[in-house]
Amino acid sequence: MRFGLILSEAFTGLRRNASMVISVILVTFVSLTFVGAAMLMQMQIGKMQSYWADRAQVAVFMCSTVSDKDPCVAGQAASQDEIDKVTATLDGPALAPLIRNYTYSTSEQVFEDAKSQLPEDIIGVVSADQFNATFNINLVDQSQSDVIAEAFTGQAGVESVTDQMQYLEPLFQTLTVATYVAVGIAALMLIAAVLLIATTIRLSAFARRRELGIMRLVGASNRFIQTPFVLEGVLAALIGSALASVAVWAIVGVGVNQYLRDRISFITSWVGFGDVAIVVPVIIVIGVLLAALSASFAIRRWLRA
Repeated sequence: MRFGLILSEAFTGLRRNASMVISVILVTFVSLTFVGAAMLMQMQIGKMQSYWADRAQVAVFMCSTVSDKDPCVAGQAASQDEIDKVTATLDGPALAPLIRNYTYSTSEQVFEDAKSQLPEDIIGVVSADQFNATFNINLVDQSQSDVIAEAFTGQAGVESVTDQMQYLEPLFQTLTVATYVAVGIAALMLIAAVLLIATTIRLSAFARRRELGIMRLVGASNRFIQTPFVLEGVLAALIGSALASVAVWAIVGVGVNQYLRDRISFITSWVGFGDVAIVVPVIIVIGVLLAALSASFAIRRWLRA
């Protein structure tokens, strides 16, 4: 019976402050949607880094006849001895433990692969010796790419050493900045939600000040008096959290699965509904806890005043 009375009081407060409650719901919805989007974005960055770390290669480009960088000699491609020295270094005790596997492509093989990508008028004026023979190296740990670069940079016959992950770093950095922006906006919106909840609770308490005075006179405990107001804030935040959960689901179901997957082909590992199942409980807990704490603090301060 007492629990029913508490719920009745909570719903009464929600009806009396409908406009403020709607504001709380909307602000909570927007802020927690940003929180969920930031979490999903960070998960996506992790998936992309993990995927490409296993597939990105370190490429050792040997000198070609058109190479003009030191230590290449103008007009001379890397000799067989220089290529053999690179192979011996890769198979040596210092680098072998770091390397999962590697392949070697001659300049002729690189030229043949390039024919399918180059225009016909360019293919007619270039020759195989103008392309770099290349060692493509897959590392056990991609973070060790600097070791490969140090081992071959400046070595005779080697034009350059390139880590393919460096081309993806700007993308990862951009996504990380976007995550920070989303978190910043979410934090500001959550602060606004907390303040709105506190204001709503104080208005609700002021509207029922006579009832609260009577309840105190008849000996009602502070917990019994405070609970309906805390429930008001929690229910409003819970509705906002539920809307944010639907928005997060829509981001993945519509935005990712139906739009981005078909348009961005180089990303093969996307966040899915399994990730949504992790994010949704988190944003609901955040919304409910913040609402409960702010409502409890607001009503306690009002009762002490």
